[in-house]
Amino acid sequence: MGTATKLQVHHLEQPNRFRDFFSSRDGVIATATLVAIAVYLILRFVLGLEGFAASWPLMAIIIGGGIPLGMDVMKSAIATRGGADTLAAVSIIASVLLGEWLVAAIVVLMLSGGEALEEAASKRASATLDALARRAPQIAHRRLSDGTTQDIAIDDVRMGDALVVLPHELCPVDGEVISGHGAMDESYLTGEPYVVSKSEGSEVMSGAINADDALVIRATALAEDSRYATIVGVLREAEMNRPQMRRLADRLGAWYTVLALAMGAIGWIISGDPTRFLAVVVIATPCPLLIGVPVAIIGAINLAAKRGIIIKNPGILEEVSKVDTVMFDKTGTLTYGRPRITHFQTAEGLDDDYALSLAAAVERYSRHPLATAIVAEADDRGVETLLVTSVSEKPGQGLTGMVDGHEIRLTNRKGLSDSSFLPQDQAGMESVMLINGQFAAFIQFRDEPRKSAADFISHLGRKHGTTETMIISGDRASEVEYLAGKVGIDTVHAGVSPEGKLALVREHNEHGSTMFLGDGINDAPAMAAATVGVAFGAGSDVTIEAADAVVLDSSLERLDNLIHIGKRMRRIALQTAIGGMVLSFLGMVLAVFGWLTPLMGAIAQEIIDVVAILNAARVPFTKDKLSDF
Repeated sequence: MGTATKLQVHHLEQPNRFRDFFSSRDGVIATATLVAIAVYLILRFVLGLEGFAASWPLMAIIIGGGIPLGMDVMKSAIATRGGADTLAAVSIIASVLLGEWLVAAIVVLMLSGGEALEEAASKRASATLDALARRAPQIAHRRLSDGTTQDIAIDDVRMGDALVVLPHELCPVDGEVISGHGAMDESYLTGEPYVVSKSEGSEVMSGAINADDALVIRATALAEDSRYATIVGVLREAEMNRPQMRRLADRLGAWYTVLALAMGAIGWIISGDPTRFLAVVVIATPCPLLIGVPVAIIGAINLAAKRGIIIKNPGILEEVSKVDTVMFDKTGTLTYGRPRITHFQTAEGLDDDYALSLAAAVERYSRHPLATAIVAEADDRGVETLLVTSVSEKPGQGLTGMVDGHEIRLTNRKGLSDSSFLPQDQAGMESVMLINGQFAAFIQFRDEPRKSAADFISHLGRKHGTTETMIISGDRASEVEYLAGKVGIDTVHAGVSPEGKLALVREHNEHGSTMFLGDGINDAPAMAAATVGVAFGAGSDVTIEAADAVVLDSSLERLDNLIHIGKRMRRIALQTAIGGMVLSFLGMVLAVFGWLTPLMGAIAQEIIDVVAILNAARVPFTKDKLSDF
């Protein structure tokens, strides 16, 4: 657990935006350009030099940084049908052709500075698949016939191999316990915050963290077919097919670029002077988009952090306030993840406490959330802890164990040949206990929703324009439908695997933007594929990496904060962009008629930049509570 915890803390650290700016290529170019401009001004106006003697620093930075930067921009423009920075590249090229080196350097400074700011805002601690690779089991300890162990590569494990899982190690492959008693933390894989007891016959999953006691398991699957590898494969495919979000700057800049080039051409045609064209495109360079929008994004990231929300992918700040479909995993998002027993009915003549002690004895070895509820009830009542001699949990067959000389089986009503004597099937959760094949107890549970869940679901549609909400869960249909009814959600998908969650997200992506909320590695592929993926809590470094945002305290109120922060960022970014473009347009008109030279245009654009940056910088400074929920 120590290693995993360190990973989680590392990935939740706020990136150093200042360091990221100066460590990027664009940040280096921006810094070097600023130095080059300063050296030029000293040579030109302090030492009185002219021509090449004064301009060589500008030429050097244009050749060394500006031309490669402009070429990258043009390649990107061809691939994306133009964007906010296309005009900047045109300005650099035109300035060089006309010998306006200072103008070209100023544009390089604006372009590289904006790119560096955006890159710093988008810096992620590491990739999702890197996080998975760090957690992936690498070796296994094969037990030999003489009782000794041999370390082998994970890919060399074969079906039926006896493997020793040492304390605090990751389970290498899916298997079955053949010797030992202990526990494993499977929360990284299941999303359920439970440590599961293990005994002979218990199933184990690759990637689970063993507790304090060594276990011997029999491999029931190869590493490539084990649960961890399956989730890795699904997530890799989701990562490779993330939905593409076109930046706000690019959407606005595409048409603006056409307008500026047209006006520049008009100025050139009516005057016959190509410097008119340069003056127009220089004043038109959309630096409120190139710099103002990244500044607004960085402000929003800081604002979110103050409210316990870590933004991993800044691009979602433009999308989070206008999501069409919101998809919830069940446990830990809409509920607290702590089901409790609401009804315990025993067969006639059977003592309640004894029946509970038998059930709790075997449930201590189960990963199911209901097991924790039974164990908690037994602990609360202080019933006797009985010894389990064997336990088995097979898919679809329930949980079976030998306790106090009795065969104890916990299943559901579908596992009974005759369930007519049980209460009418109800929404929610239930379990049936058999002793030596005979009915012994009927147990009902409820995992109550968060107190604010129903109001929040209603709030999403009323205040944020969400058109559909749904629950997508791996849990049984009865309990998912019960929860959906309590919180007011009509669309339910129960018993869904990580692959199924991914497919549902992709299906809805075709009809609009989506948000997926979850808290386990099993939710990671769906988070990666959704327009906006939100992790509740910091339970798994892999989930955190797959998510676009992490709500640290698992609060629906904080999720509403995130939506409002995105809305505030988008509103101020639009004000900055459109306001700056309007001022630039006025300058373009002046430049068309020759009232603005290229150098004057570059200086005017810098003034517009300052205004735009000051407006964008107010994003994190607000007295509003950033929630109407």
